[in-house]
Parts: sequence; C-alpha cells; structure tokens
Amino acid sequence: MRQAIHQFTVPTSGKGLYEVTAPIEGWVAQQGLRTGLLTVYCRHTSASLVIQENADPDVVADLKVFFSKLAPDDPRLYRHTIEGPDDMPAHIRAALTATQLSVPLIDGDLSLGTWQGIYLFEHRTAQHRRTLVLHLIGE
Repeated sequence: MRQAIHQFTVPTSGKGLYEVTAPIEGWVAQQGLRTGLLTVYCRHTSASLVIQENADPDVVADLKVFFSKLAPDDPRLYRHTIEGPDDMPAHIRAALTATQLSVPLIDGDLSLGTWQGIYLFEHRTAQHRRTLVLHLIGE
C-alpha cells in the first residue's frame, strides 16, 4: 500500500464553478497506482467541492444561480457581515456542499461517471487563490 499527497492552487475570478478534473487526473496518473482511493480536500470555509456534470455548461450556470438565490448576498439577513456582504452567504453555500470528496481509483483511472467532473465551487465575489489537497492511497 502506498500513499501520496499533493497540494495545488486554483485561481478564481469570483463566484462560479471551476473544473479541476484534468489537473487532478494528471497528478493521479503520475503516481502509478492502479487501485485505491483519492480524497480531494478544500482548505477554505467560503469555497467547496462538488462532483457535477461537465458536458453541458448550463448545469454549472444553473447551480450558480440557484445557490445565489438560496443564500443571497444581502447583509440584512446575517449577523456576520464584517468580511463583506458575500462572506456569510459563502459560508452557508459551503456548508450545503462539501469540503472533501472521495473518488475510487480503478485500473489506474478515477472512477468518475461519463458526464462527471470535479469542481471547485467559489462562493465569494472577489477573486481568490484556493488550495486543494489531494491524498491518494492504494497499490
């Protein structure tokens, strides 16, 4: 059994879903493992991770709109406003999604479905540099 850990930064330009499947798959392939489990972890409280359809861009556009309606950037709704009107809604959106994902590794490939991709979900309005940690264990 082997383990490998890697960190990388995802620059964002504000709210939205940023597909990170390709760099993750590239790193996993370099590890040379055939069977195992990948954990992807987001080191932030106002961004998150989702596995979502990557074939039709309308899906990620609709998700962005839905989450903006679910937790609007309206400081009248929240106590925590010191970091800006988009901070508390970003925390709510992150709480409703995930900060870590697990994906099985089968025959050297991530076992994502045909239309699935891994996305960093940026919940803040301003650009950020988000750090993702990858942990792969297997053989």
